[in-house]
Amino acid sequence: MTGNVEEEETADPETAGRVPATTSGDSAEKRGGGDRSAFVAAGAVVVACLGLVLYGILGTEDDAAPEQQKTPTAAVTYEVAGKGNVEVSYLARGSEGRATVEANVELPWKKTVHVPLGKRPTISILLDDEGGQARCALAIRGEHVQGATASGAYGRATCAGELPAPPRTHDSTPK
Repeated sequence: MTGNVEEEETADPETAGRVPATTSGDSAEKRGGGDRSAFVAAGAVVVACLGLVLYGILGTEDDAAPEQQKTPTAAVTYEVAGKGNVEVSYLARGSEGRATVEANVELPWKKTVHVPLGKRPTISILLDDEGGQARCALAIRGEHVQGATASGAYGRATCAGELPAPPRTHDSTPK
């Protein structure tokens, strides 16, 4: 009985005595060169992925994100001169206008940064516990604005200036 396949009874005399394709272990498609539906599905997935990648890289003109507006800035020069160990805190570039802190600054110290219009450029100095004497100065667009002196242990000084507000953009909303 080994190697024999049972024949099925069929009503069709032409197929009588033939072994059905499903009993041989492989379908007709697999015997003919592989499972074509799997290749078609895999090809569709590859084409879809390629399309998404190209869309992400090239994008479309209609969907292009509007260019972010850059915040206008002004050049501000901070300067500290004197003797002693100081901590310097100053306002620097960025739309947020956040403070930057530098500890144990060796004097003299000078830095020019860009501060967003509408922000208040400020420099603060703090001497350590050994004291000393230090002077801060602030210049906007090359013109001296303010100076202040700190002395003694934990002496403090602050210099500040004013920058004009950024120009207003015109919006298209009706009034």
